[in-house]
Amino acid sequence: MRYDISGTVMQTVSIDLSPGEVIVSQTHQMAWMSDGIAMNTHTDGGFWAGLKRAATGGSLFVTEYSAEAPGHVAFAPRFPGQILPVTLRAGESLICRKETFLCCERSVSLEIAFQQRFGAGLFAGEGFILQRVTGPGTVFLDLSGEVVEKQLGPGERLRVHAGHIGMQEPSVSTDIQMVRGFRNILFGGEGLFLATLTGPGRIWLQSMPIMNLAEEIARHLPNDNAERSGAGIGQAVGGGAAGAVLGGILGGILGNE
Repeated sequence: MRYDISGTVMQTVSIDLSPGEVIVSQTHQMAWMSDGIAMNTHTDGGFWAGLKRAATGGSLFVTEYSAEAPGHVAFAPRFPGQILPVTLRAGESLICRKETFLCCERSVSLEIAFQQRFGAGLFAGEGFILQRVTGPGTVFLDLSGEVVEKQLGPGERLRVHAGHIGMQEPSVSTDIQMVRGFRNILFGGEGLFLATLTGPGRIWLQSMPIMNLAEEIARHLPNDNAERSGAGIGQAVGGGAAGAVLGGILGGILGNE
């Protein structure tokens, strides 16, 4: 297997496969492929395995792309960001945010991971359920915006705004810390809590959490009756800022009819 990552803020990864090699991705991720690549969509372990994968922000089904002849298949993320190729040794794992997984070699496993601390899951911005990818093999992960990698020493701590944690080694622990100062809490705009990452281990931070982007787009949408009509549809599909964005788009369409 050989791969090439192209682009800047809207990257794609093109993977050349030899006969018999297989790449696995979640649904809706493939961009293009050549002749000789066969597709096989299934739940990869049964319906229960698909449900657990969906709980991590993935899809119920996965698709295998196997080379019947030399060819290539390309994958593209849904949001601006950076694709990170990581080669994992046997038993080596990474803990990732939801929707970080793009594609991987067949030997890599994608599993569910839980926050170790209740408060971290509730307030740190990552949620209780995360993704765990385990080697051996190469996995391609998609983080939003630009990526900053840091190495934390034993006991070294870094306070991070919710949403900017992309992925981390399992040796890094996540906790929460309350923001100090009444004015900081009320006017600082950083929220009541910050995530606290404690080493040792590597962490990968992302500069543009998708929720921040969705909230900023929603803030600039027109506020009229059409938007409110679409907002009801957006909330039915998915609440929060993402639903507001979808509702604004649908509202614009409805308003033009």
